[in-house]
Amino acid sequence: MSKPKVAFYWCASCGGCEEAVVDLAEDILGVVSAVDIMFWPVALDFKRHDVEAMPDGSLAVSFINGAVRSSEQHEMVEMLRKKSQAVIAFGSCAHMGGIPGLANMFGRKELLANSYFDVPSVINDQKVLPQTTFDAPEGKLTLPEMWETVKTLDQVIDVDYYLPGCPPPVKIIKEALNAILTGQLPPKGAVLAPDEALCDECPRRDTKPDKIIISKFVRPHQILMDHEKCLLAQGLVCLGPVTRKGCEGSCTKASMPCTGCMGPTSRVVDFGGKALSAIASIVDAKDEREIEAALMEVVDPVGTFYRYSLPTSLLHRRYVQTVKEGE
Repeated sequence: MSKPKVAFYWCASCGGCEEAVVDLAEDILGVVSAVDIMFWPVALDFKRHDVEAMPDGSLAVSFINGAVRSSEQHEMVEMLRKKSQAVIAFGSCAHMGGIPGLANMFGRKELLANSYFDVPSVINDQKVLPQTTFDAPEGKLTLPEMWETVKTLDQVIDVDYYLPGCPPPVKIIKEALNAILTGQLPPKGAVLAPDEALCDECPRRDTKPDKIIISKFVRPHQILMDHEKCLLAQGLVCLGPVTRKGCEGSCTKASMPCTGCMGPTSRVVDFGGKALSAIASIVDAKDEREIEAALMEVVDPVGTFYRYSLPTSLLHRRYVQTVKEGE
């Protein structure tokens, strides 16, 4: 009996999800012996034409990490969707847009100008920008087109399952692989992680007060932190109460507040909105000025509450007025 065929692909992300697969350590040998890896460009010498030559539906599953923000990524994920019986959005960027999704706060022209004109280390007096096509003596050269808006994987193709995290914890990767190999997957559309809040598995959970009340927020470098006490109770912006568990409190164990990479539970519509509401509700303030003063301590609200989820939010992106070329 032939082994299931799988693929891994990397879109707009940092590469941490690919590292997480390697973090399986010796367990990866069991995975390799149980499946045939048909496409994994970051680790093995595969090319686009290898995917094109595959029969439709020949892959049991494709693990796709990263948000989709270019024409090439769009083409590749559409192709992998056709070739795969199931697609898993692997990691925060594919699941919710991730850190690359924060680019939705800006327009494409702003981003390109910042990268190619405004960075102090860049000298570009002729204001040259990357072009999608260029006629060279050797022939026409092409580059992918960068989209105006960063999208999650399921905003581009049909997704069967979601494996959350930045990167997904090794434990839930193992559990997902076992579910795939044994055919014990939940209904389509499920997030392959427990549907409960992180506070439930946080090592500091016993020190969390029944009702948290604070007068101001602080950042980790501003206080001498108690390494056993609930971080939220110390005035740190910890998103554990609104974040899905499954990471076993990796960050809070290291005295760093949860930033929400595992995403929301199934009962939350807008993760950033829910997080903002939860944090605002613990402020001990009597009037508008006190509330404003407390919330002003939260540096970069969008980056704090929508760090991983802006493309999936109800707002989706900041509106940017499109200017015609030459204007």
